[in-house]
Amino acid sequence: MKKGVVILNTSRGALIDAEALLEGIKARKIGAACLDVYEEEADIFFEDRSGHILNDDLLSRLISMPNVIVTSHQAFLTEEALNNIAETTVNNIRSYFDNNGICDNELCYRCGNIERCKKERKEKCF
Repeated sequence: MKKGVVILNTSRGALIDAEALLEGIKARKIGAACLDVYEEEADIFFEDRSGHILNDDLLSRLISMPNVIVTSHQAFLTEEALNNIAETTVNNIRSYFDNNGICDNELCYRCGNIERCKKERKEKCF
């Protein structure tokens, strides 16, 4: 990758090797990092720890850098996002039962041919 690359991760914390990220930043190979997720976030971000010492040395070193932004992966906690999640879930359940076990949002992980699998059923998809 090019020197000075900016790493942006909003997917899964485990996609980024935090130690390698730290080394890349220190070596100036990575210009900046923006992380909305961190592999060990469940033990850190979901409680108010503002009055406590952070025991994760790696995270402490990352957040101390001026070219690193770490947020607490809370985009899904808005009222609109939670309503959308609940509505989609209910609609998927209704769709499954109304369509003889086939959900409108169903994806075939075996062949990738969604329309054929909906018509022919999953048993024929190998």
